[in-house]
Amino acid sequence: MKKKYWFVWSLLLVSLLFSTAAAPMPASGVGEGPAGEPQQDPPPTHPTGGSSPSAINPLTGLPVENPQNLDVPPALVSVTNWPPNARPQAGLSFSPMVFELYIGEGMSRFLAMFYGDFPTTITKEEGNSPVGPGSSSPTVQGAEAAVGPIRSGRLPYESLRSIYNGFLVMASAYKGVAANLSQHTNVFGSDNDDINSALIPVNQLETIAQSTQRQLGDAALSGMVFDAKAPAGGVKLDRLWFIYNAMDMILWQYDPAIESFRRYQDQADGKTFNQFTDRLNGESLTYENIILLYANHHGCTETAFDIDLMYINRAPALLLRDGKAYKIFWTTANGEYEKTTGKLRPIRFVDANGDPFPLKPGQTWVYLLPTGTQAWEAPNKEEIPVNTPQWVAPNAQALLYNLLNNKEAGSGNWVTRYYASMITYDKAVCDKITGK
Repeated sequence: MKKKYWFVWSLLLVSLLFSTAAAPMPASGVGEGPAGEPQQDPPPTHPTGGSSPSAINPLTGLPVENPQNLDVPPALVSVTNWPPNARPQAGLSFSPMVFELYIGEGMSRFLAMFYGDFPTTITKEEGNSPVGPGSSSPTVQGAEAAVGPIRSGRLPYESLRSIYNGFLVMASAYKGVAANLSQHTNVFGSDNDDINSALIPVNQLETIAQSTQRQLGDAALSGMVFDAKAPAGGVKLDRLWFIYNAMDMILWQYDPAIESFRRYQDQADGKTFNQFTDRLNGESLTYENIILLYANHHGCTETAFDIDLMYINRAPALLLRDGKAYKIFWTTANGEYEKTTGKLRPIRFVDANGDPFPLKPGQTWVYLLPTGTQAWEAPNKEEIPVNTPQWVAPNAQALLYNLLNNKEAGSGNWVTRYYASMITYDKAVCDKITGK
């Protein structure tokens, strides 16, 4: 998805978009929010369904090229991020939303959603550079277009599948986990010696979507709100360092030229940071919204746990957009729509009063973190050029020490760290995966 072109459509969205002010994010960190339900159900901001004249993707707030795709359920694809030779992944630049979750042993995995316009392979034509969707330059959809590499399923996938009324695509799963996942398709690799060989052709993904459910239904994916104008308040955020461990560090750097964040990750050395790209089109991965979503993690072991995402009245979150951080909340509370249809709606984002809080039109990357995880500002001691393909830390140990041990309010250099120790033991999860 060529995100830098979203502004072309801004005039089409004026009547649909609105903004809500937020309280500034405290520099000391993120904690629990006030208890209580939202004051109102976040109203649908954009219609769903191919019959809509506006044909707006309710997960991005942007028009789609193929409105008929809005009538079929989203595909939620389990995409690997480890080992590093799985990168670059294929198709992530086309995903409206990507959820990143911990899978144990200091590693993470992506659950990438595909809804609206499906991925295409963009090839170079003579006299033209590789281009992406939304460009007026000639493009070619390659028959080999595929998404992946695909890896196994995890327990939290089922809640996300239900919330977004979609179906799962994964490379099987441990039998105790698979027994708790519904509406899924297993994809296997073509080479037993290559754990990264499992990919799903885009035409197969479309076929599954069409056969899973012919009509998604109005409002099934409503509730997210978008506004191109940045809300009032917020705190400066130029970078976010997300640390799993010393050999698994992610950097999101805000690029004012495209009003989006670029993702970098080290090569399992804590030192060499490569900018993420999409192997389908060679473009860098840039996201308009980054969300740190805090939820209760409970499980049997560090690698076998679930996350409380269903029927949550309100819980804290941190939204990054337009080079700022906003303290907001998220909810999956039942409203009139859920009660009358029996369907769920997506995670909605609200302010302290329970009113809808707008995301920036475009794509969203969501981190799932244990409740109570802290975020802080560290001194900005590193010069990292915006949009550099690779950055090598002069001193990896000094970089990590500064990020974890020093604080400087107002620096714009934000840090958060994932602690597996914050996953609470829950025998019920053990029983769930053992079938007791």
